[in-house]
Amino acid sequence: MCKKWIVCIVGFCTCLSLMATPTKAQEAPDQQLSLENAIQLAMKYNPELKSARLEVERSDARVTEAWGYALPSVNVSGRFTRTLKKPVFFLPDFSDLESGRILPVRIGSDYALDASVTAQQILFNGAVIVGVGAARVYSRLSREMYTSKQVETVTLVRKAYYSALIARAVVDLMHSSLLNAENNLKNVLLMRDQGIVSEYDELRASVQVDNLRPTVIQSENNYELALDALRNAIGIEKSTDLLIIDSLVFNPIDENIIARAEELVLKSNPNLHSLDYQIELNDAAISVERSNYLPTIAAFGQYQYQAAKNEFKFSTADLISSSQIGLTLSLNIFQGLQTRARVEQAQVDRLKSEEQRISLERNLKTGVHSVVGNLRQARKRIEAQEKTVETAERGYKIVTTRFLANAATQLEVNDAELALTQAKVNRIQAIYDYLNASADLDQLMGHMPDYVAEMNNE
Repeated sequence: MCKKWIVCIVGFCTCLSLMATPTKAQEAPDQQLSLENAIQLAMKYNPELKSARLEVERSDARVTEAWGYALPSVNVSGRFTRTLKKPVFFLPDFSDLESGRILPVRIGSDYALDASVTAQQILFNGAVIVGVGAARVYSRLSREMYTSKQVETVTLVRKAYYSALIARAVVDLMHSSLLNAENNLKNVLLMRDQGIVSEYDELRASVQVDNLRPTVIQSENNYELALDALRNAIGIEKSTDLLIIDSLVFNPIDENIIARAEELVLKSNPNLHSLDYQIELNDAAISVERSNYLPTIAAFGQYQYQAAKNEFKFSTADLISSSQIGLTLSLNIFQGLQTRARVEQAQVDRLKSEEQRISLERNLKTGVHSVVGNLRQARKRIEAQEKTVETAERGYKIVTTRFLANAATQLEVNDAELALTQAKVNRIQAIYDYLNASADLDQLMGHMPDYVAEMNNE
């Protein structure tokens, strides 16, 4: 029953990892995989991270676009006209004014062409001025969101890697238990041949071996599922062979960091920073809508060539140039209260962002307390289980020796082996829980390994 419980724990951890990981993947070479290698590969192949990276590029393009509204615009236009039937205007018949006759007079030419260059420069427009600043804020926001996605991906890969490590540790543990049971069965068979032990002892030893074999197979299957979850977290194909080379090792976090965890999280959490930038964007949106109350002033200039003839024979001598410069001013006097309504909507959006920030800050504090509690609990369990494993190993050796001396029963051997397995499982489970909690704390603090920062700077 204990062995089945062990395998169920690993299977549950594996299922959680599979549900939390992306499904799209890209091909990568077969390789041995450390945790550092896994995270570095995820920085390249994880599809959600790629999407966030593209959003950063998009935000940079929006900054350029915003600057474009503040720069002059230059347009070139040209037109050629072939008149099929000339228009007319009417004049009185001056030769016979008394009759009141009106004579139609055709005007225009059969052929006409014109070409012009027009330039315009915005001198004052509140929306343009605010828009440049807003685009910069949006660029910073997208970068902060990309950082948040990187932190999330690192945590995802770490947890998937730890799940693979504990799954492999359980496989090793089950193989070790099976080997102990098989060795015990060999000893029982020898003693049975010598008439030292009963048939019942032989049957119990044989059943113990038979019960362990399916558990070993199930643990191996769980390990393969854990590797699939790791491949998904990284973003590589399921056909990629992975050989994880790290082990479940207890790496305690500095107690000073744990003591200051809440302060550090509120200072460096990327999601909190993203909401700060979102509030700045809301302020910019309010300013943009209010700018509709202000006038727009622009300077313009135009240079034009025109020509008109009744035959299709143009030369440079036929072209007549003209030019003009000036200022335009436009001001919205009344838009049916639309501007006021849009300002109010932008203000409501800002209030919503502020409430989201307050809620996130509250949730982060709660999350920190939970993670810190998990860390301290797991550490106590690790320290306790170290002694328990030593005691269980010593007990198993003693009862095995006594059994060979016919001073202990097969039931005592089974109980000792079960206690040893349980102690080892409790220890690796405690280490796994501590590593998972440390990954959660790093995510809350927005902390990433140094090699990820180096990759960002390349």
